[in-house]
Formats: sequence, structure tokens, C-alpha cells
Amino acid sequence: MNRRLFAIVISCVLSLSAITSAGQTPALPEGVATRPINIWSDGTRLSGDLFYPKSMKSDDKLPAIILCHGWGGVRSHLNRAYAPQFASRGYVVLTFDYRGWGDSDSRLVVRGPLPKADEHGEVTVKAQAIRELVDPLDQTEDIVNAINFIEGEAGVDTSRIALWGTSYGGGHVVYVAANDARIRCIVSQVASMDSSLIVSSPLYQGGPARAHRETVQRARGESDPVPQGVDRVPNLRGTPYVSRMMNYRPVEHANKLKVPILLLDAEKEELLDIKLNGGLVYERVKDRVPARYHIFPGIKHYDIYSTKLREATEMAIEWFDKHLKGAKMK
Repeated sequence: MNRRLFAIVISCVLSLSAITSAGQTPALPEGVATRPINIWSDGTRLSGDLFYPKSMKSDDKLPAIILCHGWGGVRSHLNRAYAPQFASRGYVVLTFDYRGWGDSDSRLVVRGPLPKADEHGEVTVKAQAIRELVDPLDQTEDIVNAINFIEGEAGVDTSRIALWGTSYGGGHVVYVAANDARIRCIVSQVASMDSSLIVSSPLYQGGPARAHRETVQRARGESDPVPQGVDRVPNLRGTPYVSRMMNYRPVEHANKLKVPILLLDAEKEELLDIKLNGGLVYERVKDRVPARYHIFPGIKHYDIYSTKLREATEMAIEWFDKHLKGAKMK
């Protein structure tokens, strides 16, 4: 794979940071309320927001949707473009930043010897704050803990929880839904379904052999325990945790899916081969679960966030209405 092709392929994970910034308050449509929340994921605090109808009563049990952004993304984009629209149609909607991204806390790595704990089990240490690490295993764990959070939210019907994901997050929702029985429905748009291309690219010299060697070195303390500032992909924020991506292939989990799935792709997709991503997932599930695969004609990857934003959002809402509310698709 040449460098230009790799730059195209890996860009499929979509750096939403290029079109968003953290901390922006969305202009809410009439009838929608929001409040900030914190999620604890493997000991790290994640920052998030809940959106819900203002008319929601204390004894209501509404379906819930968790939104999962892509590589380099933060939830502010989702808070503006998607969450209020879903909430205005009768859903509780959760957005969040992955650990080390946006407003979420950093993962900490202790540097130096660990002192003896005091009587409360507490220690004071020198630690490195890990920021903007693209680790699919950590990120999918964060999604699972977002599910754990929403399951405990008053007003949510825990039998009707859905996932929506875009680009790199579009692969995450397939992986999580295939392995978590609490999910009842998913929507995945312009998704990257296979991270193994990163390891085999010329930009990651040494390929799988190097990735495996690095896992051994990290376990033995012979290299940094977590990669930072290396193997950066042009025009994308964040450090890819390449050795953790080596075997991360959501497409290979599609055969385990047991829930309805809507897949949205761009006909002129310039960042990946849709036949090997969304198209391949569809082929693997179409005869087993309710599935729909829609390719928007004439558009490229990023057009789904602009010219096709409204249409893609309406299709997602119709899918959720049908499979979470029982309403018929138009």
C-alpha cells in the first residue's frame, strides 16, 4: 500500500476535530433539555451530556440512544448536529468524550516508584496524563460504560437502548453491539470496519512484526507503557495505539450481531472501500437480522455531515422509531 493510499484509507476514521471544538453549548430546539453528566470508565471520569424531551415525566420510560464519534472527535459536534434532533423525537440521548479527549479526564500512568499507601489506601505519585490516544479497546470499553450509565438513568427503558456511530465510531458500535446483549438496535454511517490496515501500512514501518514486538517490550517495561506522539497520521489528531489496533476488526464480529442494523455509506467515498467495510458487514448480516444498507448517490465521506446531514439523520430516526418504538418506516 503506497503512502497516498494509506493516507486516504486511514483518514476514514474522520477527525471530527477539524470541524468542531470542545465546550460549545448547542442551540437547542424548543422542547429539548440537556444536562451535563459524568461517566466512570475503568477508573477514569468521562465527560458527557444527556439530552431529553422537556415534557419527560418522572415515571416515563423512554428509549435511549448513545452517540459515538470518530477518530479525533469530541462530543460538541454531536451535541449540535445530532443529539438535539434525536431528543426532539422522544429519545433520551447520551453523548460523551472518550478518555483523554475533549473534557474527559486523562488516563494516568505512574512514573517512578509507587510509594507505600497510607491508612486510607491513598498515595501521592508522579504520573503522566495520557491525552488524545486513539485506542479502540479503551474506546469500546468507554462505550460499554456509557451503556452502564444510561442503564441506571431514571426515565430510560433499559430494554430499548440503541447505538449510533459515525466513521471510526461506526465500527465501534458494530463491535459493541455484537458483544453486548443490552443493545437493541444500531445505526452505523460511513464506517471504518477494519483497523488492521494501519499496521500493514508503509507509514507504520515494521508491520505486524513490529507491533507484536512492541507489545512484548511494553509488558517487560522496555519501552513506554503507552505510546504518545508517535506514528501520527497526517491531518488527524491523536496517537494511534497501533499494536492494539492490530487485531481490531469490527467486521469480523458482524456474524455475532443479533439486532437490527442500518448502514449508511457514500457512493463516492474517497477514504475507504465501502465494499470491504459497510458493504461487507451488510452481506454478513442481511440474512440473519433486519438490515438496511443505503448508499447516498454522488457524495463523498464528509458530505454526510453537510449536504446529507438532514437526510441521514431522518433515516436514522426512522430506523430507531421502527425498531425501538415499533413505528413503521416511511
